[in-house]
Amino acid sequence: MSKKNSSVSLKNGFKNFKDLSNIFQNFKIKLDYLNKKSYTIAVSGGSDSLALVALTKAYSYTKKIKFRYVLVDHNIRKTSAQEAKQVKNLLKKNQISLNIILNKKKIRRNIQGLARNVRYEILSNYCKKNNIKTLLTAHNLEDQVETFFIRLSRGSGLKGLSSMKYLSKINNKISLYRPLLDTKKKFLIKISKIVFGKYFKDPSNKDLKYLRTKVRNLKKPLEKSGIEYEQIIKSINNLALSKATLDDYLKKIYKEIIKKTKKEILLNFKKFKKYNREIQIALINESIKRLKKNYYNIRSKKVVNLIENLEKRNFKKSTLGGCIFNLKKENLSIIIEKT
Repeated sequence: MSKKNSSVSLKNGFKNFKDLSNIFQNFKIKLDYLNKKSYTIAVSGGSDSLALVALTKAYSYTKKIKFRYVLVDHNIRKTSAQEAKQVKNLLKKNQISLNIILNKKKIRRNIQGLARNVRYEILSNYCKKNNIKTLLTAHNLEDQVETFFIRLSRGSGLKGLSSMKYLSKINNKISLYRPLLDTKKKFLIKISKIVFGKYFKDPSNKDLKYLRTKVRNLKKPLEKSGIEYEQIIKSINNLALSKATLDDYLKKIYKEIIKKTKKEILLNFKKFKKYNREIQIALINESIKRLKKNYYNIRSKKVVNLIENLEKRNFKKSTLGGCIFNLKKENLSIIIEKT
């Protein structure tokens, strides 16, 4: 499609494409409901993020909203700077300005996990500097199901298996919104091709050393067996409803047994031991997140190992998630580990 025609599609909300018009209207309803004056858009150059760029650009024709587009160059691959520039030039052709931020931290192990944490840290800092309180990402329906399978393979409980929420908090000041969680990837690919004529493929998406890649390759065999992603999404949504009930219960427990200062959390250990493992895991994770201001939970296996150590008579001190745990009379003390 020509540049002129793609511009028309954005201005009229994809009215020439019934399926994409429905997606845009759904997207518009969500942003109208949020009713924010500005957003930061996480861009990678893949089909999903470029579709999100296109949808936000189309939305800007209906309402005066400030969208800031940001790409984090993780500086992992030698060609990353060149790839980022290609994305910038592609967006520039469509009158969209892209900010590229170079990650200066070295990422050598647990590449996908650490890169994800660094990306959210950089994007969150960008939001703060520009007085933007909401970050949009392009996570879609397939991402949701893949996350479910990854967490299932790691033995996650209810909290993990309910997967990603549309709206959540990165920290006290920045919200994370995923407006495309109910949208299939094939439609996002179609939007990217119509508007930009292309999209960029991340070579790591085909690397079988990553668990997500292995899980992604399960889709076709599952569909051949009659297991559709739409069915799995229904189960995820049902789990999310149960998790919402559990979260309300946990908030009450947290207030009852935890005292927090700027540098320390004191958890009533006598009361803590009375709760089941699922609640204990959630309380430990919440404590770490509040101290460290992390977005993601620690893996359940690691938290369970900590709790089992806490229950030993000879327990003295342990570390997890960048925090130090030790017993102080009736309380479990949690402080940030010095690096």
